[in-house]
Amino acid sequence: MKTDVITMSRLRTPYITIVLSFFGFSLLLFAVCPARAGIQRPFPQHVAYTPGTIKPNHVTQTQLDNAVTAFYIAWKTQYLKTGDSEGCQPGRYYVRFSPSGPTIAVSEGQGYGMIITTLMAGYDSNAKTYFDGLYWYYKDHPSQNHPYLMAWKQVTGCVTPADENGSATDGDMDIAYALLLADAQWGSAGAINYRQEALNVMQAIMAQEINPNTWSIMLGDWVEATEPTYYYGTRTSDFMLNHLRSYQAASGDARWGQVLATTYNLIHAMQTTYSPPTGLLPDFIQNLNSTPQPAASSYLEGPYDGHYYYNACRDPWRIGVEYLLSADSRAKAAADAINTWIRNKTGNNPANIRAGYYLNGADLPDNDYTTMAFVAPLGVGAMVDASNQAWLNSLWNLVVSQALEGYYEDTLKLLAMLVMSGNWWTPSASSSYLLWMK
Repeated sequence: MKTDVITMSRLRTPYITIVLSFFGFSLLLFAVCPARAGIQRPFPQHVAYTPGTIKPNHVTQTQLDNAVTAFYIAWKTQYLKTGDSEGCQPGRYYVRFSPSGPTIAVSEGQGYGMIITTLMAGYDSNAKTYFDGLYWYYKDHPSQNHPYLMAWKQVTGCVTPADENGSATDGDMDIAYALLLADAQWGSAGAINYRQEALNVMQAIMAQEINPNTWSIMLGDWVEATEPTYYYGTRTSDFMLNHLRSYQAASGDARWGQVLATTYNLIHAMQTTYSPPTGLLPDFIQNLNSTPQPAASSYLEGPYDGHYYYNACRDPWRIGVEYLLSADSRAKAAADAINTWIRNKTGNNPANIRAGYYLNGADLPDNDYTTMAFVAPLGVGAMVDASNQAWLNSLWNLVVSQALEGYYEDTLKLLAMLVMSGNWWTPSASSSYLLWMK
């Protein structure tokens, strides 16, 4: 048994610990941490990921960091907006979804923005102000089904449409994770108790967005058991494996471990049964109560719901982060399968990555363009093995060379760049509440 010892140098704050040693092992009984002030994990962090993983090595660490900060400035200018012009409450911020359309924000974007601003604290002196403004915007727009989940869409006037007031699970999961990061970054003794709010959101997710029969992640809190088509369905871009670990570490709720196990089982089932040549996952999976399979056409969003499209394109990022931070071999196996296929498919030229594929690797119709929504997440997936070094370097070059595209593409690009540069960290490594053994 190995004990992780929480040190003063890691937390940059005094700790009082009691340690018992016996039979060659150390047991950490408790740790008392006073309220923390200031920034605990300022950008850049240069996280030591799982041994054997890689980062782009054809540029210096300073160049990696500078690329992140430059794109963060561009992203913030383009998408991080104050709510004043939309009639929101004072001090609110939101991540702009559409520059001209009626939809101004979605919960997914709020979660992304909250993660980004927390990770950029230290570089951006206003990061906490932005984070808190994003948080209060989330609080202003609760789902009709639970006050700690967010209504998935708001439109002009800072209002939630009456027929769009349920949640989308991915936004809620990222919001909960961002609140854990905020507790680790700034502590929870201020105006917002980030830790307690994170626990509240996690409890709401467990109650409303986790299927208690299959321990699978549901599409949103609008799904009811009376609709088995959706009740036993899931969205693979919600497979935030490392989030689930952080939830369990923060809450002590073993049910998150069951959700993690189910999620891994679904990844394995899809890759071995439906996409053995490619490792690709579909946007949606259905029939989780019997034989899980890729969703039928137009299951929820469109004709490519059962293929690797604009939801599943995020999967290499989520799977890659899991291996980088947890060293779980299941994540590496899943990422390796995708890496092997995409490198062969493109001839090791990232410029040949296209916007969507059938699970067998064939091109989807009208996919003949390159977008960061598909390219950038593959950069994170490539980090799991040193054999991908040249491929990763090429991916990085393509990512940093691209101009702004749109909210979704650019936000995924920035999130992926944070990981690829070594600046993605888990709250479990630094937060005041963590006490664990493994």
